[in-house]
Amino acid sequence: MNQRDLSIAEWPLSERARKLTSSAIREILKVTEQPDVISFAGGLPSPATFPTQRIAEAAQRVLTDNPTASLQYSATEGYLPLREWVARRYSTGDVTIRPSQVLITTGSQQALDLLGKTLIDPGSKVLVETPTYLGALQSFSLYEPKYVQVPTDEAGLVPEGLTPELVDDARLLYAQPNFQNPTGRRLPLARREALAALAREGAFPVIEDDPYGALDYRGTPLPTLLSLAPEHIVHLGTFSKVLAPGLRLGYLIGPETLHFKLVQAKQATDLHTPSFTQRVAYEVIKDGFLDEHIPEIRTLYREQCEAMLAALGTHMPEGVSWNRPEGGMFLWVDLPSQIDSMELLQAAIAEHVAFVPGAPFYANEPRMNTLRLSFVTVPPAKIDEGIARLAALIRARI
Repeated sequence: MNQRDLSIAEWPLSERARKLTSSAIREILKVTEQPDVISFAGGLPSPATFPTQRIAEAAQRVLTDNPTASLQYSATEGYLPLREWVARRYSTGDVTIRPSQVLITTGSQQALDLLGKTLIDPGSKVLVETPTYLGALQSFSLYEPKYVQVPTDEAGLVPEGLTPELVDDARLLYAQPNFQNPTGRRLPLARREALAALAREGAFPVIEDDPYGALDYRGTPLPTLLSLAPEHIVHLGTFSKVLAPGLRLGYLIGPETLHFKLVQAKQATDLHTPSFTQRVAYEVIKDGFLDEHIPEIRTLYREQCEAMLAALGTHMPEGVSWNRPEGGMFLWVDLPSQIDSMELLQAAIAEHVAFVPGAPFYANEPRMNTLRLSFVTVPPAKIDEGIARLAALIRARI
């Protein structure tokens, strides 16, 4: 057959494209779009937290005051006033973050991709928590690393487990110290200090992915790894959880030597994050709005979390355990060993309730008897109803 006779479906794909897989969460979300499904699956912020009126007013001011600049191409590094705002936000009495260390990204997911492009070769050793954020695994996997799971427990990553043999030749360590996705756990202060000390000695960067750090229910933040070892940490942040995910705005803070290469990688990806959304976000936050807005988000999510914890305590049978997060958007559930959460999900969907099985969050050696629950988009009465349905399915399998 002549090459010209090939149909589009038969066009040859790159080896990288052939290895691509869909996100397990995104596939589940297709089912949960049905209005009668009680969904604990999505890691979506509550729409009730979106400051829609303030964003609309900011957009109008941007288009009125700076119409040409807001709709024109701009610098790859990002809108300078927004980068300056981020730098001030993360500077402390002992640490000064410079705007030249800040790169505005199209969501923090893009930051993960840029890090993969600049740091990972095929076969590179990449250290990850057990379990870890599925989106990071998807992003890094495009660059064909060799994943090594680092020791963790109910408090998170165990620094003492990062032995010389384990970290030898590693390209990076990826961690979420604050209210991790999927487990909701927060790394204690002593472990942060130990991990920062290791980063200062290491020959590879520690990636601190921190989308949930502001969502501390009691408003008692722990220091970032960035503040403890500023020249050895690459910090990722986002406006998705405190403004709105549709803005697709994230940021990366890192040493300037790495920053330069990340800028080059971003130039080849999308030239720059949209000028308009950067200016709108800055207009919203420049006068201290987040300091008023974030406590309201914390209050809502704390109430939702308490409702789910109460429902789990009321309905779940013996043999099921879960954590009690201090912030964030997720609960992590351990089921009796004989229950496969992937199989349980199919039964749950038939009962119009959904969650995310735990297996996709493991780089290696998945635990099939785990699952993730998100509580922030479901009203308390529906939380109780959905957990009751799920508990009945689990009880029938014990």
